Amino acid sequence: MKTRYPIVLVHGLAMKDTFFMKSWGRIDRILRIQGYTVYKSRVDGFGSVKTNAVQLRDEIEAILRETGAEKVNIIAHSKGGLDAKHMIRELGMAPKVASLTTLCTPHRGTPIASFIMRFPKFAVKYVAFWVNLAFRILGDKQPDSFAACEELRRAENLEEEMMNVADGVLCQSFSASVQKGRANFVDAIPLLFSRFIEKGRVTDGMVPQDSAIFGRYRGDCIDDSVSHTEIVDFMVRDKKRDQIFAFYSALCEELVQAGL
Repeated sequence: MKTRYPIVLVHGLAMKDTFFMKSWGRIDRILRIQGYTVYKSRVDGFGSVKTNAVQLRDEIEAILRETGAEKVNIIAHSKGGLDAKHMIRELGMAPKVASLTTLCTPHRGTPIASFIMRFPKFAVKYVAFWVNLAFRILGDKQPDSFAACEELRRAENLEEEMMNVADGVLCQSFSASVQKGRANFVDAIPLLFSRFIEKGRVTDGMVPQDSAIFGRYRGDCIDDSVSHTEIVDFMVRDKKRDQIFAFYSALCEELVQAGL
């Protein structure tokens, strides 16, 4: 196992394990080859924080029964960090979580969600209906893209989001930043949008760097331009992929050294 407790990777918004997309690319496979016990969460891609937290709780309970472990280490990307925090805080899971590491999680919200929610409610709900339908076909149990977008907007002014979720849970966070012209296709449009409305704030294309701060803030994941989706091995060039894999390996080794 290498780490004392199993590692659970929790994906973010719009991610699913399907025949054409993998929520964490090859990251889980690389870590397993290195000897870690790794599970990938399969919570809804477009579920609300509350419903995804319940799904995540049930998945972790099943993992603990399967492995006989007392706790898990959670590594969560983007909205997955909000799902995990809600699960720990509101669903009594703190005793079963040894650590929570969030990557590019919008702890204080994302301006993209705020921008979307400025459109007429009927228009946003119309688009949300079709998004929900598509993701239900892909396997979501309770898709609610409208609620998810509202939750990301609401988080913007919650100062308590900067705090740890519970005593006894190691909480740390990482951000990412991308340089102009170096984002992948998926992040290119959000990056241009973010730079227009952020007026100089550092961003990974979707989440401002200062919104990713939570618990013990560790800075950017890697010392290179990396976008919101690239950090989870989506559409990454080989040279940069090696840096990303090295980041996850080092992160898991730190958990080993911490006795977790």
